[in-house]
Amino acid sequence: MSLNSLDQTNRTMGAKASAAYASAGLDEMRCLSGSLSPCSKSLAKVRTRLKKRFRVLAANSNRIFKRWMDVCGSLAAIVLLMPLFIVIAIWLKLDSPGPLIYRQVRIGLYGRPFYFYKFRSMYIDSDARRAALEKENESKDGVLFKMKNDPRITRCGKFIRKYSIDETPQFFNVLLGDMSLVGPRPPLPSEVAQYSPDDRKRLEILPGITCIWQVSGRSDIPFREQVVLDKEYIRRQGFWKDVLILFKTIPAVLAGKGAY
Repeated sequence: MSLNSLDQTNRTMGAKASAAYASAGLDEMRCLSGSLSPCSKSLAKVRTRLKKRFRVLAANSNRIFKRWMDVCGSLAAIVLLMPLFIVIAIWLKLDSPGPLIYRQVRIGLYGRPFYFYKFRSMYIDSDARRAALEKENESKDGVLFKMKNDPRITRCGKFIRKYSIDETPQFFNVLLGDMSLVGPRPPLPSEVAQYSPDDRKRLEILPGITCIWQVSGRSDIPFREQVVLDKEYIRRQGFWKDVLILFKTIPAVLAGKGAY
């Protein structure tokens, strides 16, 4: 065999060996890549599970703190307001006949009905007279019933409604667990019957004594805007958010704006 032929043979064999080595390296890299891919997927699953557990833990912690604040806050309010309760009870009895406490069915968490307590601010036939007043409803959206000069309201009722004193028995609703200090206001069954699917998102948390729209204009705010503000609260709810709303409620109540 000539030197040229031998050299050509060596070159051919070298090229084949290089190609085989490159192919083996590529296969090895593919194998390594394939082995890493399941590992990456497993890590991603672990991260997802940890995030879910963290969210659940944060939500549970928020519920615990919220319930603790509800119980302590409502108990403190009942004790501090007891002298006022006595004065209002005497005034109500002298002003008009009827029970001191007005009990009404409202809709709570996930559509569950419960009895809602208020100091009676209207004459005892107020529910029967409402149908005749529907055409004078001043609520812009028609879902709520609001009248600034409602003839069913007693003299005492006008005062206690202006400063939201009629709502104070709802601290007992908070103790019972039907309501929270902060949350969307509990609607009537007739109002819920007119809710759109989007409106029903208000029922995804416990109703409250006060909320964002309660400190932003109260009854002067149209229903649709109330829904928007309630959904904003649901998205951003938290312990310190509730504390801030409670502090804002005090000047809003004393001002008496939008209460009728």
